[in-house]
Amino acid sequence: MTRTHASRLALLLFALAATAPSAHAQWRGHREGGYAPIFAPDTLFDRGFVFCRLMYDRDRYERGGIGWETDYPYAELNFMSRVAELTTAVVSFEEPERPTHFVVRATDEALFRCPFIMASDTGTMHLSDAEVDGLRKYLLKGGFFWVDDFWGTAAWMQFSEEIGRVLPPREFPIVDIPLSDPIFQTPYVLPKMPQITSLQNWLRTGQTSERGADSEFPHLRAIRDHAGRVMVLMTHNTDVGDAWEREGDEYEFFFKFAHDGYALGINALIYMLAH
Repeated sequence: MTRTHASRLALLLFALAATAPSAHAQWRGHREGGYAPIFAPDTLFDRGFVFCRLMYDRDRYERGGIGWETDYPYAELNFMSRVAELTTAVVSFEEPERPTHFVVRATDEALFRCPFIMASDTGTMHLSDAEVDGLRKYLLKGGFFWVDDFWGTAAWMQFSEEIGRVLPPREFPIVDIPLSDPIFQTPYVLPKMPQITSLQNWLRTGQTSERGADSEFPHLRAIRDHAGRVMVLMTHNTDVGDAWEREGDEYEFFFKFAHDGYALGINALIYMLAH
């Protein structure tokens, strides 16, 4: 990354770590799955950038996952706050210091007003035929879908089968993203694909691979349209959302994972806005 970009991110993270006990004390020990979804309105969003999370049903369970609610809502709140501070993107705020964020289903008309959608624990996701159709239309019309926090072979098989119903792999294959790709290079240079674990796993084991040898290597993968634009971004065997969600929860975890989590997140966002 450039010295200016690196310095800005480093200074921000230092400031966050220094103020975390007071600024985010109310967030400590928050329980995922305990927050009602904020659904997108029928009216148009304002002109600012909005984070949308995809709600889905699941037909299996993964250890440590809670379906679509995984990382909700503090991953989006923290991430979009830092996007507003570190980039020139105009982020929508529903009130001071609280970025606007919505939950959508793939059958909602509001989906097409979301600049991007994100989903976690997608190794458990099951889509109805109507959701497959809605998600396909969204992606082919220019939408961007980021899936995160799914680990190991079984989760990969589940998600790749579901996304294959949306975008048939013969026409839209899944490919690995090389380190030379702009997503790894702009504005922050990442020398490798980071493996970020959940805070719970880190405190319990001190390891980053949540499924042992079956999730040893993290991957950044994509499905591109015919013009080469990334439609679906997949962070497999890593939990980027926890690097955002857990601001203020635990110092060691924050210092180890926050830099790479925010760097990759902002790179992906910049890529999406440029394409």
